[in-house]
Amino acid sequence: MTIHSLTSARYSLARALMITRREVRDQLRDWRIIAPVIILTLFFPLLMNFTADQAINFVQRYDATIIADRLIPFLLMVVGFFPISVSLVIALESFVGEKERHSLEPLLSSPLTDTQLYVGKMLAAMVPPLFASYLGITVYLIGLSLTVGWQANVTLLIQILVLTTIQALLMVSGAVVISSQTTSVRAANLLASFIIIPMALLVQGESLIMFWAQYDVLWWLIFGLFLVTLVLIRMGVKLFNREELLGRDIDEINFKAAWTSFAAAYVGAGQGRNLIGWYRAEVFPTLRRLTVPILILAGALTVAGVIGYHYASIYPIPPQALDLKHFTARFGDNLAHFGLVSPRGAAWIFLTNLRALGIATFLGMFSFGVLGLVLLMTPLGLVGYFAGQMSLAGVSPVLFFLALIAPHGLFEISAAILEGAAILRLGASVIAPPPGKTLGEGWLAALADWAKVSLALVVPLLFLAAIVEAFITPRVAFALLGG
Repeated sequence: MTIHSLTSARYSLARALMITRREVRDQLRDWRIIAPVIILTLFFPLLMNFTADQAINFVQRYDATIIADRLIPFLLMVVGFFPISVSLVIALESFVGEKERHSLEPLLSSPLTDTQLYVGKMLAAMVPPLFASYLGITVYLIGLSLTVGWQANVTLLIQILVLTTIQALLMVSGAVVISSQTTSVRAANLLASFIIIPMALLVQGESLIMFWAQYDVLWWLIFGLFLVTLVLIRMGVKLFNREELLGRDIDEINFKAAWTSFAAAYVGAGQGRNLIGWYRAEVFPTLRRLTVPILILAGALTVAGVIGYHYASIYPIPPQALDLKHFTARFGDNLAHFGLVSPRGAAWIFLTNLRALGIATFLGMFSFGVLGLVLLMTPLGLVGYFAGQMSLAGVSPVLFFLALIAPHGLFEISAAILEGAAILRLGASVIAPPPGKTLGEGWLAALADWAKVSLALVVPLLFLAAIVEAFITPRVAFALLGG
């Protein structure tokens, strides 16, 4: 980075901090914000300290001190989380609240850039609650030291502080995006459920990590949250536009216009042509646009298989459960014994795979494609795991793959890669809409690409995979593994 770039970045940050200082002063004057922060900062840590003391006294009666050892770090995390929840309310009002109070126009007419305005507002919503969170953790630790003599492990304390900071930044960045894209505080509060519900689930997951004392996992969690936060910040900076914010008066869902836009993107240059012409004009160009996501999916699925293979030796299955020769000798060629080896079985396989990809798409829509990618990686991780188990049992993992996976996997894995690539593009369209298109237009265009790939390629591939898996894979497996 050159000296000029550093100077420019420092100048931009200084101008953004001007907005931050202005916002923080306004917050400190508002008792509706200060009162909850003070209560959550001072009263709540004392309550948690009392809870920890009572829990320790109770479990000591039954020699279950391990429960208290796991409870205290969990309460430390909760003490840090509750004050930053106030940041969500502040961030939701950062833009749309000022618009309703008619105090936004002078701010947006200032010489600050859109990025400086956005960053300044985001920092202003995060700094006071985060400071209160640090203060609450300090009060809680002092209380624990004085009452029960508990001292926090330095590594655990660093993890809690970093996790609290990342969660605050995550909530604020998401809430500021909502505030900049809505036209009323009521609408922003309703959309806040897309932040509150995932954060509630996150806290539940963190509680499981705390009670199982798997503190090393917290580093991976912090890393994942950091990546999501970067995505949200980039999304907010990319989407924020002061002209649109001032010009938008009401949030209106026009289903007819949305359907027209989607249908135009779906038919595209293939309009008026036959099926083959539509494939040439629309489906194949869509595949070219998905080249990078396809490569990402192929790499991700390969990594999932390698990870599964690695964990096979760490979590082995008893060898008697993997006795394929005993299995084939018992059933021989009586393939009809299996309910899947039938037209009904093929239909069940097809519908099951179709449902799995549908769930992956649904989850991907609300996670920028990440959860969809994780769901698609899971089966390949299991394949790698069982291939590793076969290797431990003396069976070639290559033979295992050729016998049980390759016949139908050629179609099934190809379908997963194509579907996953379309899901990633759908998520990326929210983070960075195409130039010249609004967020809705970009998302509808990506949804049309997903529909083209799904209907034209993925569904036929899954249909072929189901037929092969029901009627061909069992015969190949018995032929290769039955000896």
